[in-house]
Amino acid sequence: MPMDQAELNSDQVLRRDIQWETYMTTKLITGTSLQLLRRYDKKTETERASLLENDGPSYIRVFISILRDIQKEDTVEYVLALIDEMLTADPKRAKLFHDKSLADEDIYEPFLRLLWKGSWFIQEKSSKILTLVVSARPKQYGSGANGESADSKKKITASSDVLKGLVEWLCIQLKKPSHPSRSIPASVNCLSTLLKEPIVRSSFVQADGVKLLVPLIVPASTQQSIQLLYETCLCVWLLSYYEPAIEYLATSRALPRLLEVVKASTKEKVVRLIVLTFKNLLVKGTFGAQMVDLGLPQIVQSLKAQAWSDEDLLDALNHLEEAKMFC
Repeated sequence: MPMDQAELNSDQVLRRDIQWETYMTTKLITGTSLQLLRRYDKKTETERASLLENDGPSYIRVFISILRDIQKEDTVEYVLALIDEMLTADPKRAKLFHDKSLADEDIYEPFLRLLWKGSWFIQEKSSKILTLVVSARPKQYGSGANGESADSKKKITASSDVLKGLVEWLCIQLKKPSHPSRSIPASVNCLSTLLKEPIVRSSFVQADGVKLLVPLIVPASTQQSIQLLYETCLCVWLLSYYEPAIEYLATSRALPRLLEVVKASTKEKVVRLIVLTFKNLLVKGTFGAQMVDLGLPQIVQSLKAQAWSDEDLLDALNHLEEAKMFC
């Protein structure tokens, strides 16, 4: 992949001028789509917010149709940057994709397909957008399709297929990153949201994903590495609620690594997640005995002597201290 493509960012992409009129001339977009794009493109966040407030689903329909029907990479990158910008400004806008008026649209398919495209920018934005959109789906639809009616004639990608496809792509990124510095943080960021769902935990364990997270549990010093560590620990904590994942954690070096991090970290949000994970694992299998062997009772005492403000962390430390293994 050319380095300039690998290092492309949203600001650079959004400086482009896309000739939307050309796409209408070639019938790749409709006259209505052209009007909506002219109203939205190159406008301020305040102006766009007003448009999305009044007619959000119409803009989502236009964006999806462009990603579905137009192959030109510059344009695909541009539309992904527009959607990413829209969701970054307000993540709740992901719900717009699930508006009833879009029930006939396959809202997932373009992003799922673009995960496997050559440009890292396209892959990264597609994974981020897909994570937010699939996580925002109305829960009454469970892991069915977008929410189309049962007698829908149109094939629409089911959210269960989206989640499996996403997990597969994320695990590949952790094993063999497409981008030397951004693949792993981007993938862990997505997983820290997706692993809240049981179906994702199951797919992740089946894909042998747990062992891909363990090497990322290392003491961190820079802001970037602390955020990656925090999101990795968030993934491990979420997995500590899932029995098949716990079996993987038991046979890996997860526990000693977590202990090394908690001894070295001063970041309360990181310490909190690790201690809550210990609390979950304490009663599972041989974890209690391993914790004693690795010196957790002494570490708990040391942590209790520090000035933490988070109540969940303080409660978890008290729970560990009072556990029978410390007697």
